Amino acid sequence: MSPAINRQLYLHQRPSGVPGQEHIRLREVPVPRVESGEVLLENIYLSMDPAIRGWMSEKVSYTAPLALGETIRGSTLGKVVDSGHPDFCVGDYAVGIACNGWEDYTLADPTQIYKVDAEIDFPLSHYLSIYSAVGLTPYFGMLDVGRPRPGDTVLISAAAGTVGSLAGQIARLAGCKVVGIAGSDEKCRWLVDELGFDGAINYRSNLDLTAAIAAACPNGVDIFFDNVGGAILDAALMNLNNFARVVFCGAIAQYNTEAPVPGPYNYWQILARNVTVQGFLALNYRDRFPEAIQKIEAWIAAGDLVFHEDVVEGLENTVSVFSRLFSGQHKGKLLVKIR
Repeated sequence: MSPAINRQLYLHQRPSGVPGQEHIRLREVPVPRVESGEVLLENIYLSMDPAIRGWMSEKVSYTAPLALGETIRGSTLGKVVDSGHPDFCVGDYAVGIACNGWEDYTLADPTQIYKVDAEIDFPLSHYLSIYSAVGLTPYFGMLDVGRPRPGDTVLISAAAGTVGSLAGQIARLAGCKVVGIAGSDEKCRWLVDELGFDGAINYRSNLDLTAAIAAACPNGVDIFFDNVGGAILDAALMNLNNFARVVFCGAIAQYNTEAPVPGPYNYWQILARNVTVQGFLALNYRDRFPEAIQKIEAWIAAGDLVFHEDVVEGLENTVSVFSRLFSGQHKGKLLVKIR
């Protein structure tokens, strides 16, 4: 018997700051009927990603902003419960990157989702974390954009997040000295003691972040993997070596701002030190995903790569879980398990 009710979280009001219940509301609608060429997914996991906050505003981004009344869009892993497409059968599991709704059931475009094997010896959630954009982003960002060399000093912002923690470990495997920036002493200890970082800086307890980076990186910074922007970027720019590379992965410090953000004040260092700054999207490397996943699997099997999932149950808890991305109250990949 087909389900009758579909719970959805939709954009009721554009947020100013961190989104809350007044901005994202829950509604119940009928489960959509499947037509020819369509696939109905019962979502199991929702991926909490900072970029979704940007889609809630009208700012120009790499994907269209959410319209008021539209179901919040993100990455999900689900099970096929009805199919009108020959490539997908009932019982298949599939992932959609940045294209499925925060809802119980998504009527999915078969060209935007891909099947995954459920007969595996690791948790199904890994397909939405380490073997999805979360793992592929630091892989290509560090190796292709950062171009690490043995002996380089690598600085990572938001280093206790999934992308930052993996980027740092990949740099360590490439023979680099790695220093992370995080928001608590506990996270800094985790980076050093468990992930093998050479050093870590608690930005909340360092009023002079420029000096703190200089102390942790006495030979300067060759690669800055930037997930944050803002004041942390400014401090990092003052510590770059000649011909350093800045990997622009995200700007979480700006996602909840509505007014224009000044700076970076130290932008001139890019010229003075012959620095290369490059932004990138993991989707640009889609044809190389199998290569990256194979390498990541080998690192995990060898014990060379450690990652953490922070999973909270219940669709009704999604908004409060999402807000944790911006308060730093999580460690590793943040997921919601719907049921």
